[in-house]
Amino acid sequence: MNDINVSVSVPFTTAREADVVYQVLRVDSEPKRSGVSKILSLDETRLNVNFTGTEARKVRVGLTSFFESLLLVLETLKEFGPPAPEYTHY
Repeated sequence: MNDINVSVSVPFTTAREADVVYQVLRVDSEPKRSGVSKILSLDETRLNVNFTGTEARKVRVGLTSFFESLLLVLETLKEFGPPAPEYTHY
């Protein structure tokens, strides 16, 4: 059976907001026993995620988990406001 690939692209208003979401979500890798791999990448204001697995059910579980985490991060950003710009300290 061929691998199942699902790509998701999430646009954000600013590159800083996209980076904050990327930094939060990238630390949660898929468990090895899940049979699913997840690759996150950032393209300016767009978060790209690619899921690959051999079983549709397991890919669906990975997607559901990702979207639950994404919604939590978005709700947190909404509650506390947009991320502050980064400052370089000399």
